[in-house]
Amino acid sequence: MIDHIAPERQQAVDAALYAQVQHFYARQVGFLDDLRAEEFAATFTPDGVLRPSPTGPAAVGRPEIAAALRAAHERRFGTEPVRRRHWYSMLRVDHRPDGALDARCYSTVLVTRPWDPAPVAGPSSVVQDVLVLRDGELLTKDRRVTPDHLSF
Repeated sequence: MIDHIAPERQQAVDAALYAQVQHFYARQVGFLDDLRAEEFAATFTPDGVLRPSPTGPAAVGRPEIAAALRAAHERRFGTEPVRRRHWYSMLRVDHRPDGALDARCYSTVLVTRPWDPAPVAGPSSVVQDVLVLRDGELLTKDRRVTPDHLSF
């Protein structure tokens, strides 16, 4: 498990790196929303960790991450046709002393069904990532998702 660094020990990134992180998330969330599980998992390091909830097990490694994504969708929606949209906002990105990046944002999920044009707001959460730069590409090393209803 990678520790997240206390805010007082962090240094904000410059505008170019911030924009690179935003682009990374736009791409990653597109894979998530389109249920392209293997492509989503490939945005993690080979040994990356996904903790989708503080109460459930972590998925470690790309194959487990892809399987966890598919299983979560199946549990929640079964074969029901839905379109999900994850909205990340209030993004904060800071340098870590070890050279990685700490990224923190809010996530809200909107779910639309074909018979109802009004989306339904799903869970809102805090997403905390440790991102690393490998061969010029950002990858998620560690992700913690804390749904707001579990943070009290």
